[in-house]
Amino acid sequence: MIDEVNQYENVQGSASDSSESAVGATDATSLQDTATGDAAIDPTLATTPINDDPSTPSLETVQADVVDQTSTSDSSTVLGEKDNEIKLLKSQLEERTSQCVRIAADFDNYRKRTQREREDLELQVKCSTINEILPVVDNFERARSQIKPQTEQETTIHKSYQSVYKQLVDCLKRIGVAPMRSEGKEFDPSLHEAVMRQPTDEQPEGTVMEELVRGYMLGERVLRHALVKVAAAPEPVITSEETDQGGAEN
Repeated sequence: MIDEVNQYENVQGSASDSSESAVGATDATSLQDTATGDAAIDPTLATTPINDDPSTPSLETVQADVVDQTSTSDSSTVLGEKDNEIKLLKSQLEERTSQCVRIAADFDNYRKRTQREREDLELQVKCSTINEILPVVDNFERARSQIKPQTEQETTIHKSYQSVYKQLVDCLKRIGVAPMRSEGKEFDPSLHEAVMRQPTDEQPEGTVMEELVRGYMLGERVLRHALVKVAAAPEPVITSEETDQGGAEN
């Protein structure tokens, strides 16, 4: 009987020692978790859902919605910035295009103006040169009309300088110089210069009767006005009867 009691006490002592060991181990674990900053988690709580209501969204859904909203707002901001940048680039492109168009127009006007000025200058130089040559042509024409060769030698000389005159006239024709033909035409102040007026009833008043100095044209431009004699209205003839009547009245 005494042995049974001792055995029971030994068993109780072993159980108490086991309990104390377990409690000590638990306390040690608790102390270690506290030291490391990790909270002890009950396994039953970890497996138990927070909310069993199906209408309440889960944590993952809420996080996904927040991420979608954030990404949407960021995309809208980026699109707005891109739209502003595109508008700015379009305005700059239109401004540069208008500047290029204006520069091209100004350059074209400058090119046309310089070309016109160059042509006018060339024409002025040409006209000035030809005007210096025209008196030589006039002298050849006077010699041809006034000199009458008598001998064979004079005829040879006459033909020689007339050939020079013909060559000079041909050169003037090739560069566009043409003489005016004024006799018998109506007086034109833009072409003719009247130096004489002769009353006559043979031709209408204002008709060119004679070309004293020939005029010349270069294309549509007047190189030299023609000096002409113009027909005027005939003066009234006073008869002897009108003279007698005038004396009697006096």
